[in-house]
Amino acid sequence: MPTNARYGRVLLKISGEALMGNREYGLDPEIVDRVADEVKSVVGMGVEVCLVIGGGNIFRGVSGAATGMERATADYMGMLATVINALAMQSALERRGVQTRVQSAIPMASVCEPYIRRRAVRHMEKGRVVIFGAGTGNPFFTTDTAAALRASEMGCDALLKGTKVDGVYSADPNKDPAAQRFETLTHLEVLAKDLQVMDASAISLARENKIPILVFSIHTAGAFAEVMAGRGKFTIITEEG
Repeated sequence: MPTNARYGRVLLKISGEALMGNREYGLDPEIVDRVADEVKSVVGMGVEVCLVIGGGNIFRGVSGAATGMERATADYMGMLATVINALAMQSALERRGVQTRVQSAIPMASVCEPYIRRRAVRHMEKGRVVIFGAGTGNPFFTTDTAAALRASEMGCDALLKGTKVDGVYSADPNKDPAAQRFETLTHLEVLAKDLQVMDASAISLARENKIPILVFSIHTAGAFAEVMAGRGKFTIITEEG
């Protein structure tokens, strides 16, 4: 493990909406570039990094199902959206000299590798960033669950959730000024309080595999590296609390 980082191998989960900026949909190139800079700085610390990016900036399966579309079909469309985001992030990282591989749970050999666990581990051992696309490859599962699943499969030391706020709050701090911010929580407290950090299956999977979850603001410059060094503002969710 690198001496200047708390963890040797981590998975960073980012929502698709985090890449929209102030747009109504799609990608904001400036934000994609800034996130790529954040990832590069952590790779420079000697940390092995993999990513899962949501697809809500392009298409959300739940929203599609709400308008009358078959849920499975809508979820598959959402999975394809995550691959678009993964390819955009790969391009940004490689422009910065960071070797990156995209692996999709839905095989599409013309644009990326299929998801193969041992190959993904080998990529990270060689210092490459791996971006996992297409969620779990199954409908009815969110990219939060995909992130917890891949973090477990990769043997990650921690799962980092990059959000719009600097930790976990009792309510949305942008809507409720009285919202309480938590420094530490247990996985069970998150479930019991229904804090909506990640969906219940993702929290349960992380708990079962003893993976701490660190929630921080992806929009704060340098926050990813600061959290990896044990500094900055974040909420940590562990079994101990």
